[in-house]
Amino acid sequence: MAWNLGERHAGEPAPTANDGSMLDQGVLNDRLFFPARHDVPDAFLVQSHGARLACRRLAAFPEGGTLLHFHGNGESASDYADGELAEILTNLGVNACFGEYRGYGMSSGVPSLVAMLSDGEAIVRALGVPPERLVVYGRSIGSLYAIELVRRLPNVAGLILESGIADLLERILVRVTPEDLDTTAAGLSREVLAHFDNRLKLGGYRGPVLVLHARHDDLVRPHHAEKLHAWSGGADRELVIFPRGDHNTLIALNFEDYSRRVGAFLRRVGMASR
Repeated sequence: MAWNLGERHAGEPAPTANDGSMLDQGVLNDRLFFPARHDVPDAFLVQSHGARLACRRLAAFPEGGTLLHFHGNGESASDYADGELAEILTNLGVNACFGEYRGYGMSSGVPSLVAMLSDGEAIVRALGVPPERLVVYGRSIGSLYAIELVRRLPNVAGLILESGIADLLERILVRVTPEDLDTTAAGLSREVLAHFDNRLKLGGYRGPVLVLHARHDDLVRPHHAEKLHAWSGGADRELVIFPRGDHNTLIALNFEDYSRRVGAFLRRVGMASR
């Protein structure tokens, strides 16, 4: 059986592993990404444009949907496959794939902002799951790749964004100056918008969206969540600003409320089998 894995916009070039973008320069990615390297037991291996991604897959529920998770910076797929989120999903009867990035865990290659944009679609192809039975989840920097994936696969069942990034340029300028990349402020802004226009991407996605953020997140501040929610193109969109926790403690300090809201979302979009 073949599934439609999305169509490119008219005139848009086919995705490649690296289009020569200044956003894939080593000086930026060396300062932006913090890959954790370690062995991955029972890795689910995915080939994507010359890179091998060592993901983690939990697929115990024939009647359940699948959640594809993109983790945050300095984390790994195994952190979540062996953690509380996996337990929540198991209790709901939801299958999971914890996607991995280039250069993280046992994955080959090096992390690069633009080069990794096509990796999510490669993971979906390897899973063999129809997009209609898939919810995409992006945490922190993983929100960039979750949003890109729903642009490519606009018929996925739902999108969850946790501590997500609306304006990537804001985060890049924390790490580098335009001069570091041999460009101007205007040139850098144009390049970021060419690849990471989250307003345009989310506006084209009409499915259900759940946006989760901690009120005291001082790394990616809550105005990012407000923008992501406002930009979502469908009528079914929910914004939750948790009163406790920060960028890295949202789940731990709001566990019951977090579990309830994620569970309700997955049931509403028909992914849970329990």
